[in-house]
Amino acid sequence: MIERDIRRVLDQNGVLPSRQLGQNFLTDPAVARGIVDFLELTPGDAVIEVGPGTGALTGHVAGRVRKLILVEFDSRLAAALREKYQGCDNVEVVHQDAVDFDIRRLFAERPIKFLGNLPYSSGGAIMKNFLSVPHPFDRAVIMLQKEVIDRLGAGPGNKDYGLLSLRMQSAWHVQTVMQVPPEVFYPQPQVDSSVALLTRRNDLPAFDRRLFDELLRRGFGQRRKQLHKLLPDTVSWAQVVEELGVQATVRAEELDLFQWLKLTHLFDNHPLKEIPQKSGEIFDVVDENDAVLRQATRGEIHEKQWLHRAIHVFVFNKKNDLLLQQRSRWKDVHPGTWDSSVAGHLDAGESYESCALRELVEEMGIEQRSLVEVGRLPPSPATGWEHVTLYATRHDGALRFPCSEIDTVQWFSMEIIEHWLARDPEDFASGFVACWDLFRRSVG
Repeated sequence: MIERDIRRVLDQNGVLPSRQLGQNFLTDPAVARGIVDFLELTPGDAVIEVGPGTGALTGHVAGRVRKLILVEFDSRLAAALREKYQGCDNVEVVHQDAVDFDIRRLFAERPIKFLGNLPYSSGGAIMKNFLSVPHPFDRAVIMLQKEVIDRLGAGPGNKDYGLLSLRMQSAWHVQTVMQVPPEVFYPQPQVDSSVALLTRRNDLPAFDRRLFDELLRRGFGQRRKQLHKLLPDTVSWAQVVEELGVQATVRAEELDLFQWLKLTHLFDNHPLKEIPQKSGEIFDVVDENDAVLRQATRGEIHEKQWLHRAIHVFVFNKKNDLLLQQRSRWKDVHPGTWDSSVAGHLDAGESYESCALRELVEEMGIEQRSLVEVGRLPPSPATGWEHVTLYATRHDGALRFPCSEIDTVQWFSMEIIEHWLARDPEDFASGFVACWDLFRRSVG
């Protein structure tokens, strides 16, 4: 769309561009096409575009992907887009503030990519909602004012480097791919814009994201102060200096991402912060009737596919959402997949219920006194040759999980999980799928 077309659409819908809403509409078709090209679209993709406005970017996406979701704040522009694409069953227009959009439904749309010419006034809040872990995207292309994009990709020694840089880079590889001058917008903004390509990171060690963010906020809260004056005194600063290879007077802005991750690991006091699964753990080997035959190591049991015991726990909140965990990519079985709220093996001589109560504490920091037994599953390839007892419980408090075992957690509605499982069962650990089927049968 060129400027004449955009003016006509705005006039027809009674829209006077609002500076408060950050309404600056892209008028150069070549720039729009170039921005969309960075998504590397395939016919199997879904795309969510935030702030489509008059559809300058949308026109280069529609018809090329499996599904397109448009989230527009302005009711008049949303109505115009809905009318324009009313004959397209795979285009959905959502009239909503993107800051409040519930992204959990998008996990069931994977593979999905994010596109946004984000309003300057709320770009930060939109990025936090859509692009913070956990999220379903492998690739995102965003346009914002140049100074913000510069901050996203900045490194130590750069004046733009700070809290926003590290938060974004802990989840994404950030690459500035285009500079966009004010002249290609209507109305023209007062600043230059840039486009950033974001690709999901899979090259970082396991770390506690909550603690990482807490330390960042402390360190950059008074960025000119020496870091040791701002952080807790729970770890010897001499040890920090030695581990990071820095001066004792180091400031927050002098540490790179990997040093911040090492710092986070040093301050992490979770008892299972190291990789907890050990091939030498001792479990009971059982027969098809769940009678104990002997004991063996975890490694030997898994290698020889001997029958053994495990529990799964489904944790629900007051909204009846189910907590799922995404397994660490360091796990020896089903790495990176989504799994039950809590799952684990019984130690030798341990009861099913005692194991479930222990795993709730160890994996999620949930102190629970009683559980409801949902049912039992016999050993099978799906359960990893485990006799499984499934329990359910309710929890509405805080969660604390070991980053060595669990990458992230999220509450999902039953409807989202049902739809997601139907579309992409390979996103889930097979033991969870078997437990889900058992749970659905038990509740009718």
